[in-house]
Amino acid sequence: MDEAPRYVRFQGTERHERGHCPGVFILANELAAQGRLTEEQYRFWRSNNDWYDTHYTNPSHVDAQVYDPEVNPGAVAWFKSSAIELVSRVDGYLELLAAHGVDCRRLESTNPGRIIYEDEYQVVVMPEAGLPR
Repeated sequence: MDEAPRYVRFQGTERHERGHCPGVFILANELAAQGRLTEEQYRFWRSNNDWYDTHYTNPSHVDAQVYDPEVNPGAVAWFKSSAIELVSRVDGYLELLAAHGVDCRRLESTNPGRIIYEDEYQVVVMPEAGLPR
C-alpha cells in the first residue's frame, strides 16, 4: 500500500542560478520587485505575503543559514500536507504567475529530502539525488 504524500511544494519549471526550481513565493516576489504586477495583482501579492508572514514562521528567521547556498546548497521548503489553509492560499499565487506566463507545478512527496528545518507547517530539505528540486 502506498503511503499518502506528507509534503507538497509549488515551484517553477525553470532552474534558477542556484540550480533549483524556485518556489511560487520567490517567483511572485521577483515579479513584484521588477514592477511587473498590476495594481490589483500587487494588492493581492502584498496582502497575502503579509498574511503568510503573520501565520507561519519564515525558516530563515529561525536559522539564518538554512537557505545559505554555501551551507545548504539547493535547500527548498515544502508545506506539510496537513497545513491545509496555507496550501489552499497558494492558488492565488499560481493564478498571478500564470497571468505572467510563469509555469509552475505541484509536487507531492512522502520523502522530499533530508530535513534541515521543521515546524508545525513546513520543512526545509536538502533534496536527495534524483529527487525534483
